[in-house]
Amino acid sequence: MLIKDWMSKSPVTVKPATSIMKAAKLMKENGYHRLPVVDDDGTLVGIVSDRDIKEASPSKATTLDMHELYYLLSEIKIGDIMTKNVVAVTPGDTVEKAAVLLLRHNVGGLPVVDDESKVVGVITDSDIFKVLVSITGVLGGGIQFALDLPNVSGSLKTVLDDLKGHDVRIISILTSYDDATPDRRTVYIRVHPMDDDKAKALIERLGANHNLLYWAKDSF
Repeated sequence: MLIKDWMSKSPVTVKPATSIMKAAKLMKENGYHRLPVVDDDGTLVGIVSDRDIKEASPSKATTLDMHELYYLLSEIKIGDIMTKNVVAVTPGDTVEKAAVLLLRHNVGGLPVVDDESKVVGVITDSDIFKVLVSITGVLGGGIQFALDLPNVSGSLKTVLDDLKGHDVRIISILTSYDDATPDRRTVYIRVHPMDDDKAKALIERLGANHNLLYWAKDSF
């Protein structure tokens, strides 16, 4: 899955000379927590978050009057508070890479730039959630089975044969190695909804023939 298919296009951006008052207003109006900062050519030069703006703004306990406060806020520019070393991705990068970078840098969104470093989009943790929902097929409901399988060729086939024997239609299959030992893997299989009797028979068969970690039924 490529970022270009999931990113938000035509993102709202600001320039270094933009006041923090205007940037804060843009964030509030659009429900954003961060904005890419670009130069006059649209090239990425930084990023500013709502936290940056809050930290740069006067305390609520300030003794400044309203006119002084507005003057101060209009004088502080985004270029003064933005983060200059920006982590960015390209439209041709994978969504999985974006997810790793979001976690690694503890941020909620990344600017997407083209080959000339011009901002063409933004991808956020909300976009990643949409990808997760899409690839798992969870909106289709059904049952998810988690199985601990040997990490050898053919181990999944035996599970698929059991599913086929119960005339089950598969929605998705995902594999994880994070919590498994080197010779094991965890496989998550989601199947279409079935009646309770068929589900019970399938659960019993998978439990008898494989290391069934759990099963869970989803409905929406």
